[in-house]
Amino acid sequence: MPVPGLLHELLSAPGASGYEEPVHDIVRREAAGIGAELTKDVLGSTTAVVRGTSGGRMLALFAHADQVGMTVRDAGEDGLLTVAPLANWRAADALGQRARITTRAGEVRGVVVAQRDGKPAWERLRIDIGAGGRDEALALVRPGDAVVLEGAPALLPNGRILSAALDDRVGVFVGLEVLARIAADRAEWDVALVVSGQEETGTHGSARVASERLAPAAAIVIETTYAGDAPGVAPWGDVRLGGGPTVFRGPVVSPIVAEGLLAVAHEAGIAVAIESGGATHTDADDVFTTGAGVPCGIVCVPLRYMHTAGEIAQLSDVDSAARLVEAYARSLTAETSFLR
Repeated sequence: MPVPGLLHELLSAPGASGYEEPVHDIVRREAAGIGAELTKDVLGSTTAVVRGTSGGRMLALFAHADQVGMTVRDAGEDGLLTVAPLANWRAADALGQRARITTRAGEVRGVVVAQRDGKPAWERLRIDIGAGGRDEALALVRPGDAVVLEGAPALLPNGRILSAALDDRVGVFVGLEVLARIAADRAEWDVALVVSGQEETGTHGSARVASERLAPAAAIVIETTYAGDAPGVAPWGDVRLGGGPTVFRGPVVSPIVAEGLLAVAHEAGIAVAIESGGATHTDADDVFTTGAGVPCGIVCVPLRYMHTAGEIAQLSDVDSAARLVEAYARSLTAETSFLR
């Protein structure tokens, strides 16, 4: 199974938290191409809506554009850049990696190094862009410029893909695939895709604002999750590459949506695993309390080595996630109720 061209393009676009414009440009182009109604807001979210055959009720799909990254803080007299993290991730996973810095004049490349004792703490990390001193460095970059790690997509054996930013560009890709299929053969409900920003910061404000505006009747967050078959990860359930997407059960999701997803998966012959917990650490943690309350479900693609430049997913799981979400969207009718 080759890497779909759209997924490759999404993975190649830089999009640190708060700096997601290159990803949104792709999303807006694709959504416009299928005739979706496009809107954006002051927080940078993109919303694309395909109207249903009955009108009125809406299922909103949420996926976030941002990846873990850094921001430039300053430059020392040695020309090395100081940085701060833009998300909750480990300095050890940045150390030694190539960096991509988005500037007004284009992209600047460098490598992440550690100062003195080499311990991987954020305050000790530097980015070497080859500058001869502070003035030269600050002529190339500015404080506040966004940094992501270099991790070009590569196809591995067994239909697996290696790349930076799989979290959550696979979710964006799945959302766009579902929307395109719904546009080609309308469902009964309206279906909206919200591509949010700043999810990795933990604020979830972008998704929350979009949910308040849309007031959907139900929502599905399309995300990635930790694969239990990766070294050092304690397995829970049968969450693994090739095992299919996961469906979350817990207090921040609607049991009616979760059971609906599981029923649709069973009927369609789509293999899924079940995750559970008290919180999801996704946009769902805030979306479900917007307005009068939004019944949420969560579908995740298993991922190895989360928040690194070398994340790995399996393309069959991505395809199954799209099939599951599409099937669920088509299962909703005028009689569907989420009252508990």
